[in-house]
Parts: sequence; C-alpha cells; structure tokens
Amino acid sequence: MVPFNQKLPALDVVQAKIQTKETIVKTVAVAKFKGEKVVFTNGCFDIVHRGHVDYLAKASDLGHKLFVGINSDASVKRLGKSPTRPLQDEQTRAIIIASLHFVSGVIIFDEDTPFELIDHIQPDVLVKGADYDANETDKSSKKYIVGSDIVKANGGEVKTITFLDGFSTTAIEQKIKAS
Repeated sequence: MVPFNQKLPALDVVQAKIQTKETIVKTVAVAKFKGEKVVFTNGCFDIVHRGHVDYLAKASDLGHKLFVGINSDASVKRLGKSPTRPLQDEQTRAIIIASLHFVSGVIIFDEDTPFELIDHIQPDVLVKGADYDANETDKSSKKYIVGSDIVKANGGEVKTITFLDGFSTTAIEQKIKAS
C-alpha cells in the first residue's frame, strides 16, 4: 500500500488500467454511480499511430470514461487482416493503449466481435470509425456496428469518428516492407 501522499509508479498505474471482465464491470458501475458517461470502443491497435491517438482522443471527448476493448492475438488472426498480424502481442498492445492518459480502462477480448463485452459493460456511448454507420440496422452489413442494438435499447448513443487521412497500420507495415 502506497501512503496517500506518495506517487504510485507510473507503470503500475498503466498496468492497473488493464482489466478483466469482472473488474471492468465494477469499474464501469462506479463510474455510472458517479454520473459519469461511459464510452466504449474496440480495435486491434497493432501499431499505435497518430490516427489511433486522434480517434481515441475524440472518442474520450464523448464522455467521462473511455474503455477500450483490444482484440486478442487469436481474434486478430481470425479477422484475416494479414498473415503477419498482429505485429505486437496483445499484452503489449494493451499496455500501449492503457498508457494514454485519456483511456480509463482496457480489456482484451478473445471473441470474434465485442458483442458479449458490450452487453457485459453496457456503455452509454459506443464508438467506431466512420467506415461504419451508426444508423445501420442490418447485422449482415459490413457497416453495422456490433453491439449498437444493445446500446440503443438502453438509451445510449452510437457515434462514428472520421479517421485521420493517411494513417493506418497497414500503410505503415507496407512502408516498412518497402524500405
């Protein structure tokens, strides 16, 4: 236990943001009890770049607490992004995202989609990139936001954020290979 007037080691603070399904429910419940708006987004976040930081910062501005679901290594492989992905393991990706001061919590999920996680934490705001459509209701559409039905049914909001042009992990990976 650290005395109240002493600073916790920075890495301990970052690691404490990485949560389990059980702990994230408690953390979200405390935030909601305090009247704080809970925002959730998810992704692979393989090589964190300026586009990711821009996206996550804007997502955090939509509420008081931002929670980020990180696809597990196995989940990334199943997404079929590239045979070489993920480039970084799930724990590394989680630590990097958790180190952002505006991220309140990170959870690694192994399912193909974050549906169960969204159902579990019941965020007030669900956020995805603008390549999705917040109003799409056809679950078979590539523009459909998984979990949007849950959030809307509970009176929450579903938002999209425009990506910063010229920044993507795939583009960075290709640039590295070309070097």
